[in-house]
Amino acid sequence: MLQNELYYTLALLQVEGVGDIIAKKLINHCGSAEEIFKSKRSTLAKIDGIGKSLLSNLQDKSVFQKTDNELLFIENENINLLYYQDNNYPERLKQCFDSPVLLFQSGNVNLQNRKIISVVGTRQVTTYGTEFTKKLIEELIPLNPIIVSGFAYGVDIVAHQTAMDLGLQTIGVLAHGLNQIYPKVHKKHMVRMEENGGFLTEFWSHSKPDRENFVRRNRIVAGMSEATIVIESAEKGGSLITAQIANDYNRDVFAVPGRTTDKYSHGCNNLIKTQRAHVLTSAADLVYILNWELVSKNTEKAIQKQLFISLTDEEQKIYDYLQNKENESIDTIALDCEIPIFKTSSILLNMELKGVIRPLPGKLFEII
Repeated sequence: MLQNELYYTLALLQVEGVGDIIAKKLINHCGSAEEIFKSKRSTLAKIDGIGKSLLSNLQDKSVFQKTDNELLFIENENINLLYYQDNNYPERLKQCFDSPVLLFQSGNVNLQNRKIISVVGTRQVTTYGTEFTKKLIEELIPLNPIIVSGFAYGVDIVAHQTAMDLGLQTIGVLAHGLNQIYPKVHKKHMVRMEENGGFLTEFWSHSKPDRENFVRRNRIVAGMSEATIVIESAEKGGSLITAQIANDYNRDVFAVPGRTTDKYSHGCNNLIKTQRAHVLTSAADLVYILNWELVSKNTEKAIQKQLFISLTDEEQKIYDYLQNKENESIDTIALDCEIPIFKTSSILLNMELKGVIRPLPGKLFEII
């Protein structure tokens, strides 16, 4: 993006009444942000949705002073700008009608990788949610996805930290400007984040983490990803808003099921019950639904093994046993694997939920 056009785009976004949708309409009609400010009032008045109030606001010269201040910050802090018409802008986000005209970016973000998933959930993440998040991301290592989240407490920071620990790229989408970090306690993770990905935001340096900003932030989290995964959520919560936005964008949504008595599984269970999310029990579910291709036939077996590392020792024992069988009855499985029949039944049910085996008529089971 040319420096001159950047300047006028920033100025346009500071005009009162101009949001992303109006800004795009004006730019598309006039050809550039600069031309908007050079066009006659009578010309702009012919554009659908541009009223007298907005025409007057476009004459406000104070927007250029604000732009000068922001450009100084951008230059001093080495911030990158991603313009919605440029190639370096997140490809899937371009498809969203209300996507930001500009994104401010810090760190080492590389969006050439098409496998981008968003991992969201409650700030009061449980041990179950933490362990599932870690295991899911670990299972996805062979596919080298980009992990996107909101850098908040709970599920967000667990997802970011796990990705960094495993050498995966991760992106934190912020609800404020890049001159600060929220929550402050997460400032200690900033250097590693920028080395392993970085931060994106649509908010200017003076923007604070106000409540309404988080909903706006959530549309970026949902829009730039191929799928949104809800790890845990109460009956109401920000991650459910992200899931709804993802559905509105026609993106896949996944939810991790939990016990009906668990407060932070209510939201996920409702998403699944109302068919607004796929059930997610392991990375294999994600790979199957998204139709992600494995790297090559030579690495297929290794990757498939990695995808199923969530099996317990007894589950693995039964899985290995069934690999050498076309199918087998529960009684024979229990006998040959030397596992009590009552326990075998429970283990087979868990394996079925994980998507590694399926039941057949006559109490038979086979590997999927």
